[in-house]
Amino acid sequence: MWLNKENGFEEMNRLSKARTPFLFITSFEQDRIFAKPLDSLDEDIFYKLEAWRNYPVQKRTRACSFSRSPVDFGTYKKAFDQVLEEIRSGNTYLLNLTFRTPVESSFTLKEIFTYARAKFKLYFKDQFVCFSPERFVEITENTIATYPMKGTIDASLPHAKEKILSDEKEMAEHVMIVDLMRNDLGIIGSDVTVEKFRYVEKIQAGEKELLQVSSKITATLPPDWKDHVGTLLRQILPAGSISGTPKKSTLNIIRQVEKGERGFYTGVFGVFDGRSLRSGVMIRFIEKENGTLFYKSGGGITIDSDVNSEYEELLDKIYLPF
Repeated sequence: MWLNKENGFEEMNRLSKARTPFLFITSFEQDRIFAKPLDSLDEDIFYKLEAWRNYPVQKRTRACSFSRSPVDFGTYKKAFDQVLEEIRSGNTYLLNLTFRTPVESSFTLKEIFTYARAKFKLYFKDQFVCFSPERFVEITENTIATYPMKGTIDASLPHAKEKILSDEKEMAEHVMIVDLMRNDLGIIGSDVTVEKFRYVEKIQAGEKELLQVSSKITATLPPDWKDHVGTLLRQILPAGSISGTPKKSTLNIIRQVEKGERGFYTGVFGVFDGRSLRSGVMIRFIEKENGTLFYKSGGGITIDSDVNSEYEELLDKIYLPF
């Protein structure tokens, strides 16, 4: 079922060159890749990419219980301090630090997928589910666009939009990710343009509403891009918004500090329909391991980050969007 890095991206190339519509899923480390034609997907794989979906819409008819047992503040602070030391040493400028949280729910993973409100959703064989607000890339005709999402605030706070947009730490973090994604798109395309810079969207986070800050960056691809979709994706993965910058050294630090692989959390999934492509970043993610559910969440750390605020952001991102 899972292909390794070489075979996975090559299978994407084979399918895209034949203009065969297919679903793809890549782990954060890109060591496990899924690529399969849409007309032969197993019955326990469901996706939604905005208006593209392969399941019927259903209304929730009962309440859902949900509880969490997050990492304690001391453990989080220890990892946070390690990241700050790496920043002071010049090895990274921005690093997305994540943890996993044991959770309990009266809903199954499939029910969570079915009723969650999100632009990008994936359910995979009762192994994991994501309900993500974040696009990765979309390709229409010869234009590729990416939408890095960086900066979150509780929408109920007074003047929340003004606060998040004027926050110097959040501004610096967002600028770094935009620069990284501009560089990534420049590897595979030309005429790289920041079309929209730091626009604000509201998302539902359980009982809370959050404001999320994003930007839109575009580039022009070669006319033959449909012949090698896998090669294109390989050159820009993993997503900069959930790794950091500079990407190579930051990925090494993530492995050391997080003490384990992320797996499919913060990987990407998407669909190539034979003409265009849509994809999402696998955040807001729950996986099942030996019968226990684990919710994975995190946030970007810079030299100006406050440990208390970052810990609260990690907790705010543990929710079901019903």
